[in-house]
Amino acid sequence: MTGKPNVLFIMSDDHGANAISAYKSRLSSVFKTPNLDRIAEEGALFTNSYCTNAICTPSRASILTGQYSHTNGVRTLDDTLDIDAITYPKVMKENGYQTAVIGKWHVHSEPQGFDHYEVLPCQGYYFNPYFLDSTYDWSKLNKYEHNIGKQHEGYVTDIITDKCVNWLENREKDKPFMLMCHHKAPHDDFEYHPRYENLFDHIEIPEPDSLWEEKDHRSIGSREYGTTVSERNSRRNAVMHMSQPDYVTGQLNITGLDAKGRTKAAYQKYLKDYLRVVKGIDDNVGRLLDYLDKEGLSDNTIVIYTSDQGMFLGEHDYIDKRWIYEEALQMPLLIRFPKEIKPGTEVNEVVSNVDFAPTLLDYTGLEKVGQMQGSSFRALAKGEMLEDWPNQVYYRYWMHMAHHDNPAHYGIRTKDYKLIFFYGLPLDAQGALPDPTPYGFELYDLNKDPNELKNVYEDPVYKNVVKQLKQQLENLKKQLGDEDERYPELMERVRKS
Repeated sequence: MTGKPNVLFIMSDDHGANAISAYKSRLSSVFKTPNLDRIAEEGALFTNSYCTNAICTPSRASILTGQYSHTNGVRTLDDTLDIDAITYPKVMKENGYQTAVIGKWHVHSEPQGFDHYEVLPCQGYYFNPYFLDSTYDWSKLNKYEHNIGKQHEGYVTDIITDKCVNWLENREKDKPFMLMCHHKAPHDDFEYHPRYENLFDHIEIPEPDSLWEEKDHRSIGSREYGTTVSERNSRRNAVMHMSQPDYVTGQLNITGLDAKGRTKAAYQKYLKDYLRVVKGIDDNVGRLLDYLDKEGLSDNTIVIYTSDQGMFLGEHDYIDKRWIYEEALQMPLLIRFPKEIKPGTEVNEVVSNVDFAPTLLDYTGLEKVGQMQGSSFRALAKGEMLEDWPNQVYYRYWMHMAHHDNPAHYGIRTKDYKLIFFYGLPLDAQGALPDPTPYGFELYDLNKDPNELKNVYEDPVYKNVVKQLKQQLENLKKQLGDEDERYPELMERVRKS
């Protein structure tokens, strides 16, 4: 087994690709992530890596199992991953790997397939967090409780890295290792370490043009939903927005500001807090990379950096994730493996989180198990072109109107287009669909409109594209086994529309 590569899988929570300077977004002019960039520079950067359900627990379950949410049963934040589910850590452990997971877990069941684990209960705390290990009685777990387990003094990103280095130091050196380093950061409430307090003094964070987007081009299914930076969302009585004075990280002074001024102030507060937290991740990724170098492990270790989904950083006037729009859908994905991946490789093919498990097994010389629905993208990382690679991702978000006022929806993202169907609108008192049904389709031409600012679903120029993508979407749903038994009447209307 000595020739097997090691795996260091680093995953953050809600880390948008736009907040990694290797992706060259508007933020790269004022914020750098040199250690994350190093992984890309010495390996591969994926530009089209996507999740299949942009919310923490389902995405993590898909990464572990290689299955879509409807297959592994983890559709929402409240669902629990079955302890008997087949996961890539289980397969690797059974085949001689020493395995560990340290940090955020958030699939609500005891970690399986690991020689060692120390995980945060629920979301975990930024400061003085608790950790659960194998001494905890998991039969007593309350999935929403944070104050259980063993408390540790310090800042969570530093503590998780300390624990990872400690495990690497004390592992069995004659076995290959697979370590999952799972950061809580930069999940809200964006509580940064005090050492980053002055990081953005006298710096103004660039705004995305779509911060001021007028959403009239959108369908009725999306245009007035979601959590916004501004106060412009008029559909609800209790508006969810960022222009508020009270934050865990300190007060936002909006005294005397008009609506536009409050939006600008809230944006600056949000982005600066968020990026300060990301800075803590980058510094700690550097610690792990330096450790691999010091121990002579870099050449034979596959280093992966990703996030469970993306994050809106003011684009479309949004905060949070959940939507199928690019900033939430896209997972940053950086892979370094000097034995196989050429430095500076850029992969533009479409991959998704259900492909992660098959890929990791492939790297370690193992076959994916039959229940895994994804495919290995190892060859793509080497720069090879695969003629049969599907270049499409199926997406579905189930949590209708939960937490952040997002409607349920599904869709397909190809290399050129994105077709979205918003179906999550309530039935009437008798359980029937309203007539006419206020569902909404949207279509985006990603070559002409990469920022998704013009819904062209009703444009006759795209009539054939719509027809083709609807058929492609329906075929994909059938192929993957995600049939809409709860909405047969609605599905029939969709087919006729």
